[in-house]
Amino acid sequence: MSSRMSGESPQDAAASYQSASYRPPSSGPNPHAPHEGVSSGRQITAMASYRGVTGTILEAAFVDPAYSWPPAEGQGKNAIELQASTALIRSAAPDDMRGIDDEEVSLTPSLLSTDDEGEGTGERRPKFRVKKVAGVETVTYTKGKWCCKRDVEEDVVEAREIRVDEEGNPVTDQEATARQREFTQRREETKMSKVQRREERERRILAKKKKKRREARAAERYRRVPEGILIYRLDTSERLVTLVSGPSSNTNMETLLTELVVVHAKPGSDSGRRGIVLTGADGEKHTLVACEQRTAIAWLESMDMMLASAPNVAVQQRLAESGHGGSGLLGGLTSIQKRSGWAKGAESKLSQTEREEIEERYVNLAAYSNNLIRAGAIPNASAAGSKKSKEAAGGAGGIYYTVTQVREDGEEYDEENLESIAKRRAVIKDSWDFFRMVCSLLRDRRKYDEVFRRMQLDPVYPYLNSMTGLNDPGDDMAMGGNVGIDKPLGQVHRDEYDNMSNAAIARDLVQRAEVALPSLVEICKALAGSLGMEEVGVGPVKDAGAALRKAEKKYEGDVLKVTDYCRALLVVKDFPTLLALLELARDSFGPLIRRVKLSTLKTDRSSKPGGYRDCIINLELKDHICEIQIHLWPMWVVCGVDGFRHYRHCLEYSTDTFGDPFEALAGLDRKTMAELIVMAEEAVADMPLETLEWYHEKFILDYFAETGLFLHHGLYEWAETTLNALIKLRCQSPDIGPDHHETITLYKYLEQALRAQKKNDEAEDAALKVYMNKQEKKKEKVEAERGLWDQWVMEPFESILDPNKKEREEEEKIKKEVRASKKAWRKIREERFKFLDGAE
Repeated sequence: MSSRMSGESPQDAAASYQSASYRPPSSGPNPHAPHEGVSSGRQITAMASYRGVTGTILEAAFVDPAYSWPPAEGQGKNAIELQASTALIRSAAPDDMRGIDDEEVSLTPSLLSTDDEGEGTGERRPKFRVKKVAGVETVTYTKGKWCCKRDVEEDVVEAREIRVDEEGNPVTDQEATARQREFTQRREETKMSKVQRREERERRILAKKKKKRREARAAERYRRVPEGILIYRLDTSERLVTLVSGPSSNTNMETLLTELVVVHAKPGSDSGRRGIVLTGADGEKHTLVACEQRTAIAWLESMDMMLASAPNVAVQQRLAESGHGGSGLLGGLTSIQKRSGWAKGAESKLSQTEREEIEERYVNLAAYSNNLIRAGAIPNASAAGSKKSKEAAGGAGGIYYTVTQVREDGEEYDEENLESIAKRRAVIKDSWDFFRMVCSLLRDRRKYDEVFRRMQLDPVYPYLNSMTGLNDPGDDMAMGGNVGIDKPLGQVHRDEYDNMSNAAIARDLVQRAEVALPSLVEICKALAGSLGMEEVGVGPVKDAGAALRKAEKKYEGDVLKVTDYCRALLVVKDFPTLLALLELARDSFGPLIRRVKLSTLKTDRSSKPGGYRDCIINLELKDHICEIQIHLWPMWVVCGVDGFRHYRHCLEYSTDTFGDPFEALAGLDRKTMAELIVMAEEAVADMPLETLEWYHEKFILDYFAETGLFLHHGLYEWAETTLNALIKLRCQSPDIGPDHHETITLYKYLEQALRAQKKNDEAEDAALKVYMNKQEKKKEKVEAERGLWDQWVMEPFESILDPNKKEREEEEKIKKEVRASKKAWRKIREERFKFLDGAE
C-alpha cells in the first residue's frame, strides 16, 4: 500500500475533480513525465473563446478479421509505433474545419492580396471644393416722393461661395465632416481586416504544410504496419471512423470497414474484451477488435462522450442524408444522444464547453497512463518481474495509440499542465487503490467466515465452544461484553505514575516490557517445543508512541490498558492443538495467567473487525502484563503476517458495514468512474484477460474490482465477459472450485450483468447456481439438526401441549454434543498429546 494513500475514497476524488485544472507553480520540467499525449492547458481557455466545434482525433491498431491476435512470437508484435492525436480541433465556424483539412488550401483573392489597405475596394477619400455661384435676383423698391412716387423692379447680380462634392452636389459643412469621419473609420476597419486576412492566409498555408508533413510521416509509418493489423482513425468532431492504413494480403475487401459515421457504439462480446460494436448512420454494423484492452476502453468512452454532444453542421447534414434528418432531424439527433451514458442523469445538464473539457482531460489522462505503461514507469507493473513481461510493458509491443497535441510551429508543451495531469492521475490512482483495498478486505472477510464455518465441523469444537475464558467478557456489548476503558485487565498501577505524564508512563512500561521479554521467550520456546508449532514469533516490544496512539484510540488515553507491550505469537495447527496448548499452559504456569480470551472463537460471538478470530493469553512476568496471541493455521494462512494490516484497515474504514464492496462506488459521477477504469486498465496492463491463470491472485482481484466499475458505468457486456473468465478460473483452482463462496459471489454479479442486458435465460441459469448452493448449505444445517427435527415430527401433539419442549430438547442436544465432543477430544489427546498426562 502506498504511503501516499491516506484512505482517499473514490468519492473524495470526485470532490477534488475541480482542482484538476489547478496549475501549481512550475518547478521545472519532470524528466520522467511522458510528454506525448498531453494537450496544452491553454487549450481549455481558448476553447471557451471560440464559437465552433471541438473534438478528439485518435488513431490506433485493430485486428484484421482475417487474422488472429496476438500473433505468434516474433511476428511483428513490436514492429510498429502508432500515432494518435487528441486534437481538440477548433474552428471559427463548423464549415471551416473541412476546408482546413482539404487536400488544397482554399485562398480567396482577398486572402491572396498583399497590396496596401483600401486598394481594389473602389473607394477613395471623399474630396470637397468651394464653388462660386452667381445669381440674379429681381428687387422691387419704391422710388420718388409724393406725387412722383412709383414702384421700380431692378435685376441685381450676386456672387457667393458654396461647398460641393466631386460630383458637384452641394453639401453642408456638417455633412462633409461626417463623410470624412465615416471614410476614416472604414479605412481603419479595412486595415484591420487586411491584417486578419493575412494572418488567416498564413495560418491556412501553415496548416497545409503541417498536414502534408503528417501525411508523409503517416505514409512512412503505415508502410511498416505488420500483416493483420489495420489502423483506424476516430474523429469525434466529425463522428467519423476512417481506415488510414492499407489492407493486408488476406483482407476481405468486401466486408472491410473503410469509413463510418457512428451513431451508436457498445462493447463487444469477445473473450478478450477488445471489441467495439459500431452502428453507422445507415444502420450497418461493424465490429472493431483492438490489439489492446485499454484501446477499446478509451475509444468506447470517447465515442460515448462524442454521441452525447451536439453535432456540428457537417455531421447534421450527413445524418440528414442517411435518414436521421429531414423533418425529424431534431428528434433523430435527440434519440442518438439519449443512447449515450453521458446524456443521462447529472451529465445530461453539462454544457458543450464542459463536455469538451471533460473529453480533453479524460483522453489526456488515458494517454499519460499509456505512456507510463509503455515506458515501463509503473512500479511493480510486472507481477513476476520477468524479462518478457517488462518488454511487453515498455516496448512498442503494447500496441496502443499515443496522443500528441497538434500545435502551431514554435509552441511548446505547458510543463505546468503536464504536472497538473500527473497530479490528477495521482489522485485517481489513490482512489483506485482505496477501492481495490475495500474489495480485498471484504474478499478476505468472506474467506475468514468460510474458514470458520468449516472449522466448526471439527468434532472437538462443541467442547471448545462450551468453555469459558478467564477474565473474558468479550468485546460483544450485546452479549454482555465490554470494550475500551471497561477492559477488565490492565498493567499494574504504581504510585509514581500519579505524578507522571502518559508519555512517561508509556516509556516506563516499555522498559519493563524489555525486562520481561526474555521470560516470555522461554515460555514460548517450551510451548512450541512440546506442541510442534506451525509458526512462532516473539517481539519486538511495542514502542511508546504506538502505545500512546492505541491508548488514545481504544482506551480513552489510559496507557495502563495496553497489555501488548511485550508480545509473542504462536500458530497452532487446529482446535485440538489449541486445547492441548491451553491445558499445557494451565499446568505449566497457571498462576501467572491473568486472562484467557476465547470469545471471538465462540459461535454466538462476533469476530474481530474483518472477520478474524484467535485466542489471547495474558500472563504476568516480572510485574508486567505480557500477551501471547494464539492463531489457528486455517485462519492464519488467509492473510499470513498481513493479517494485522487487514484488521487495522477494516477497523479504520469500518468495512464490516459494507454488504457489497461495490457500495464504495455509490455517488460517483461518470467522469470519475471513467478515470478509475483507466487506472484499472493500468493495473492489469501486464496481464490481458485472455492470458490470466487461476494462480494470478493479484490480477484476479484487479479484474474483480474493475468488474464493479463496469457494472456501475453501464458496460455490462465487458462485466459479463470478465465475470465469466473469473468464474472459469475459480472453478479451475484446486483450493476453490465451483461451489466455493467466491465462485458463488461471482455468479451473483454475473446474474446482475445479464439481467441488465435482458439476457434473462442466461441470468436464470446463474441464479439457479446461487440457489442450489444456498439449498446445499441449508441441507447441511438440517442434517446437523436431524435428531431434533425427527423427534418434533414424531411427537407433534406433545410439543403443542408443551411449548417449552423444543427449548429443553435444544439444551439437551447441546449438552450431548459437548459430551460427545469432549469424548472425541480425549481420544485425540490420547493419540496425539499423551505427554500431557506427564505434565499433570
